[in-house]
Amino acid sequence: MGLDSQELQTENTALKATIKELRDRIEELEKLADSDTLTPLPNRRFFLRELERVAKQVARYGTPAALLFVDVDGLKAINDAHGHGAGDDALIHVARLLRDQVRGGDIVARIGGDEFGLLLDRADEAAAREKAAALCALVARSPAPGAIAVTISIGIAALCGEDDHHSLLARADGAMYAAKRAQPRSDR
Repeated sequence: MGLDSQELQTENTALKATIKELRDRIEELEKLADSDTLTPLPNRRFFLRELERVAKQVARYGTPAALLFVDVDGLKAINDAHGHGAGDDALIHVARLLRDQVRGGDIVARIGGDEFGLLLDRADEAAAREKAAALCALVARSPAPGAIAVTISIGIAALCGEDDHHSLLARADGAMYAAKRAQPRSDR
């Protein structure tokens, strides 16, 4: 027995609704797969994909871009003194500050426990250094919830044509540790 045109139309409408629901679920799952579970930022997976994309763009067109590798100083001390909830609050606080200070084409993500990455599109090393200094100053003068002082250290790596995400992260990470060692702080 075949379906009449009314039954086919009803089945077609139901099928379209199911397809839309599945597409919406897939979109939601894709967002979840790229989102950090604690902060209001994308995660490492998303950041590495975008870093590769921008590195290819730099190689192809020669446009400047820079990677900022951000480490929250003394997170273990915050956790030990105030509890892990306070440490989480400090991470969320820093994430929001960083997110609110980037341009529309820039990317900020949480890439590790107390580490964030910023990808500054069309920014040379001088602009990246200026942005890093401004971010360090902003975080230092903006206590986390509970009036907990938080500081950050930032390493910078300007993208060049032959970079892949491994070499970029290694260079920026090394620069961050150099910046951390250069600052006379007990909260490193």
